[in-house]
Amino acid sequence: MNTANQLGPWVKRFLAEYLVTVRTVARSTQLSYRDTLAKLLRFAARATHKRVDQLSVDDLSREMLTAFLPSTTTTKGVGARTINQRLAALHMFARFVGEYGPEHLQWSASVLAIPFRKFASPQIAYLEKPEMDALLAAADAHTPQGMRDHALLLFLYNTGARADEAAHVKIGSVQLAQSDGARNAFVSLHGKGGKIRLCPLWPQTARELASLIAGRPSTEPVFLNRCGRPMTRFGVHDLVARYARRISEKFPAIKAKRVSPHTIRHTTATYLLRAGVDINTIRAWLGHVSLSTTNIYAQIDLEVKSRAVAQLEPSGKATRRRIEPDLMQFLRSL
Repeated sequence: MNTANQLGPWVKRFLAEYLVTVRTVARSTQLSYRDTLAKLLRFAARATHKRVDQLSVDDLSREMLTAFLPSTTTTKGVGARTINQRLAALHMFARFVGEYGPEHLQWSASVLAIPFRKFASPQIAYLEKPEMDALLAAADAHTPQGMRDHALLLFLYNTGARADEAAHVKIGSVQLAQSDGARNAFVSLHGKGGKIRLCPLWPQTARELASLIAGRPSTEPVFLNRCGRPMTRFGVHDLVARYARRISEKFPAIKAKRVSPHTIRHTTATYLLRAGVDINTIRAWLGHVSLSTTNIYAQIDLEVKSRAVAQLEPSGKATRRRIEPDLMQFLRSL
């Protein structure tokens, strides 16, 4: 087999060099693309009755890839989001092969021509003010674990942090010092792609964090589990879900919202918008790379929409424009 046509070396260069040194994508993206290609190689090997190391670039025909995208080893169907996630990996791989192997340009173009699946965006869930207040009040602040839980819930609401960001925030990243007699507390959050952003802390959040981290070294995570070990993002998810279940009897709508740390993040964004904070500031607050990601909050908040409609409501008696008998005169009058 022609060495340039062997699939294995291209996959290795793509994962070990291109993603890391050229595109410098996040580690989570590298792992996601690796898993997609691993599934594809196994799928192609079964379909062609070849060993994985015998596969060629040409074996990954458009028909092969189209069949692979919705494939699954479970009884659960693959949704459009998963298909698009796989296709994004294949598109980047095809772009890489076409860029560094001109002899594969036609193959690369055929893969890049595979369209993404369309799907309806789900309604973004957020908590109304009484629901958020009840969630915060559900933690028993009279016990050490309850104090930790309340501080974490308040931290998520204050900063709009992702679960992973909250789990990995270090004590050294929290600034509680006073300046000119005023307490200007903030936290430095490490977001996706290694980006760092600063979020101001409410006085109550600062007080609770101060109690939580008192006497501890700056290199420790702020939030520890009951065994004294660093919390994981899964632990943060479980904590939020547990308190959501506690208040679900009083607020039945909570059950349909499937409350998670990201729901609290959506809640933070929604209330920043209602408070009149401009959309670009909210983008920086949440650590969004693209403003289009943040714009979804402007589309979902009914309260903001209602205020906008109220401003458009005519005051007084409406006047009707007289339509001129001559069409051109009518057009000029508009």
